Amino acid sequence: MYKFGKIKVTTTLPERLSGLRDIAFNLWWTWNSEATDIFRDIDLPLWEKLGRNPVRFLQEVSIRKLEEKLSDADFMNRYEKVLNDFRSYMERKDTWFSINYPDYKDEHIIYFSAEYGLNEVLPVYSGGLGVLSGDHCKTASDLGLPFTAIGLFYKQGYFEQRINSEGWQETHFTDLNYSQLPVSPVFDAGGRPLTIYVELAGRVVYARIWCIKIGRVNLYLMDTDVPENNQYDRALTERLYGGDRETRIQQEILLGIGGIRTLDALGIKGTVYHMNEGHSAFMALELARKLVMEKNIPFREAKEIVYSSSIFTTHTPVPAGNDVFPVEMIDRYFSNYWGQLGLTRGEFLSLGAKPGEPNAFNMAVLAMNMAGCRNGVSKLHGAVSRNIFNSVWPDIPEDEVPITHVTNGIHTMTWLAPSFKYLFDKYLPSDWQERINDPEVWEAVSNIPDEEIWKTHNVLKTKMIRFITERLKKQYLHNGIPLHEVNELDSQLDTQALTIGFARRFATYKRANLIFRDLARLEKILNDKNMPVQIIFAGKAHPADHPAHQVIKNIYDIARREGFRGKIFLLENYNMAIARHLIQGVDVWLNNPRRPLE
Repeated sequence: MYKFGKIKVTTTLPERLSGLRDIAFNLWWTWNSEATDIFRDIDLPLWEKLGRNPVRFLQEVSIRKLEEKLSDADFMNRYEKVLNDFRSYMERKDTWFSINYPDYKDEHIIYFSAEYGLNEVLPVYSGGLGVLSGDHCKTASDLGLPFTAIGLFYKQGYFEQRINSEGWQETHFTDLNYSQLPVSPVFDAGGRPLTIYVELAGRVVYARIWCIKIGRVNLYLMDTDVPENNQYDRALTERLYGGDRETRIQQEILLGIGGIRTLDALGIKGTVYHMNEGHSAFMALELARKLVMEKNIPFREAKEIVYSSSIFTTHTPVPAGNDVFPVEMIDRYFSNYWGQLGLTRGEFLSLGAKPGEPNAFNMAVLAMNMAGCRNGVSKLHGAVSRNIFNSVWPDIPEDEVPITHVTNGIHTMTWLAPSFKYLFDKYLPSDWQERINDPEVWEAVSNIPDEEIWKTHNVLKTKMIRFITERLKKQYLHNGIPLHEVNELDSQLDTQALTIGFARRFATYKRANLIFRDLARLEKILNDKNMPVQIIFAGKAHPADHPAHQVIKNIYDIARREGFRGKIFLLENYNMAIARHLIQGVDVWLNNPRRPLE
């Protein structure tokens, strides 16, 4: 029997509240605050205790609390409105896509990514790449795009971060309990768990498929923790970016080749295939292999078909950031594969060969060779990418290398504070959410009185400071910090101080500690009684990135020094919840990476 995790029996919902389950299992609630308010209002202490996870909440909330709400007319009216809004959203036919592209209603976009940042209750993301993937899915849902996403289900997610009493990062891993998450197992027509397989160096590895509903979009995740696999292979999808290079190539084969086989098992045929970073580039080879084997056409023709229907987005600003595998490793994993493409070993290796880098197979180069559309994630990054990959097109001038750019964006409603949504509803055109990219909509912001904007910001800032204070108290107590110092936190974080936020991955090129270059000057600024300043840091360093660990240690040590204590704060275990509070509450966002690395 498949290991599902510790099963939690869900409270039987009163019939009139049965729609709560539909909402809980669709991440539409992550960008609709009125939906989360419904869960919150049923039992606030339990909602907070369970990490604002609606699935766990419905498993543990008392039937008495639910029945009490049945006689609360105001609550029931709000519940009915949320349920109607959700159902209308899901059933809507006049979406942006259907109105603007009616002739493409039968097409389908397939999106591949190694990580998805959807909400903190699903910690299968590490940073910006994952958050972008999650925001892409949400935006695709809002626009009504025919869109399916593919990824891996990491049983332990990324990692939980602790910053110990000496300022060093500690990493901890905990198994996720699938039965407490907004995910559902996928079954085949016979009612059996839907399973696919890939070959890894002479052995067969199986993966079970899970589905996450993101509004109108489905995200399918592969999970190798199934009884058919040996103990080693069951752990293959255990951790995001964990293990060694051997683990990495196995995960990427599963993501790319297994992802296409997942789509086949689901009966989903794509029109366009989008590789978000090079992790999934083996996908293009599997598409070509299917054409060669099923249509009996040569690889050259198959490649042209794949080329015309594939998109590759590169995020990496340095050559060393791309996944590169030694040729001997490619030999072990693909010696039985290139023949199915009708290729020789040399022809296969040339697909991932970057000039000047012998004995290496570059996943970004493979993606570049197999995708007809390629883009960086900003204008500057497009230029950097053309420089990095110029050698792939040696006969083309650098500024004509076929890599363009699409500037990263966000899913507005995920990150916008509900109180600002209220202001926009009040002063912007009634359809502003449908016209977020229309400059005319935002001209109406000038109609919002300055006093209302400032009042709303200060409320959010106060809320953020309360949130941070409570997290820091737990962090300090865990590290054995004296109780009097813990209690001082109540008065240290100042709602009247200019508050600067720095929160992101602690990669060294992001230069989190650059602001400490002139400590004497910074100390003077922070302690100006007439214009006080405080700085809040948060972020994780990859477990293997020891220089980044040193950056965290440096910030911690300075925060404990006289003249900086109570002015510099370092939060542990950065996640999307912390990100939302900081984005919505700080006065100034600090971002000073080394140009042009971001």
